[in-house]
Amino acid sequence: MTGSIRIADKLIGQTEAPLIIAEMSGNHNRSLERALEIIEAAAKTGAHALKIQTYTPDTMTIDLDEREFHISDPNSLWAGTSLYKLYGEAYTPWEWHKPIFDRARELGIIAFSTPFDDTAVDFLESLDVPCYKIASFENTDLPLIRRVAATGKPLIISTGMATVAELDETVRTAREAGCKDLILLKCTSTYPATAANTNILTIPHLRELFDCEVGLSDHTMGVGVSVASVALGATVIEKHFTLDRADGGVDSTFSMEPAEMAQLVVETERAWRALGRVSYGATEAEKKSVVFRRSLYVVQDMKAGEVLTRENLRAIRPGLGLPTKFIEQLLGKRIARDAKRGTAVTWDLLG
Repeated sequence: MTGSIRIADKLIGQTEAPLIIAEMSGNHNRSLERALEIIEAAAKTGAHALKIQTYTPDTMTIDLDEREFHISDPNSLWAGTSLYKLYGEAYTPWEWHKPIFDRARELGIIAFSTPFDDTAVDFLESLDVPCYKIASFENTDLPLIRRVAATGKPLIISTGMATVAELDETVRTAREAGCKDLILLKCTSTYPATAANTNILTIPHLRELFDCEVGLSDHTMGVGVSVASVALGATVIEKHFTLDRADGGVDSTFSMEPAEMAQLVVETERAWRALGRVSYGATEAEKKSVVFRRSLYVVQDMKAGEVLTRENLRAIRPGLGLPTKFIEQLLGKRIARDAKRGTAVTWDLLG
């Protein structure tokens, strides 16, 4: 396994608390002022990074509202519109990128983006982003992956929908093109996703298969799935983020609000700290509690030569006497000296 990966001033690896990424996506609702407010809110939650997406409607699709270019699935959050119109509503104008990144840096939060074509990569390189993200829907776009990997910067790839064979090809392509620091995010590409459809047991399997850092791009509601993923070795957690779901927006329904993001930061770090190591016996913190085990005590005043019986010998707290496992061995034995009620039984009491 490779060592920790550094993105800006943050180390990513199993010896570090998980990196928490707040994904703004289209939750700016076409307002730069709101986008900057989202960054400020994300920083206050303790999230470590903020991600946006870099595309235009024309780099994503063509302006056509029929056939496969029209979203007709009644279960889709975006049913009834065209792909082109959706991307026009959701995209982050390129002239906003610099003020967004500058504000994030001022607040001590890592800012980066998901590019969707070569022009986006060229643009993001001009802004000196510290890393890149490949979205699930692009994880089989090998030319794009080659272009991003060639920058030599850390690369985060969501694995949504990809088969093992497709991921193998993706990972090989990235590494052959120059990617040395790779992070795969287990992802379920439904919006929102359900816990039952998330399959986070895949996380340690991904780590084993591809010998890289692994995390979770989480579209479920709440923090439970993300916290559980940390127990399985996730070192990066990505969640969509908004100021208030009630404000609406293309991704608002499955995005976290600030109080939830703050909870995610706290609980994922708590889960990571709880992992510790394989450990048995009393820890340093537990040693003072050993005294609360039961042990063997004389519970009636006794004279030297008297016999230990079930009436005068009992297993009680605290734990300063012999372990309770010796009670049968001691019953019927005579004590060598006087013993007051409340005397801890030790071997020398028998003489």
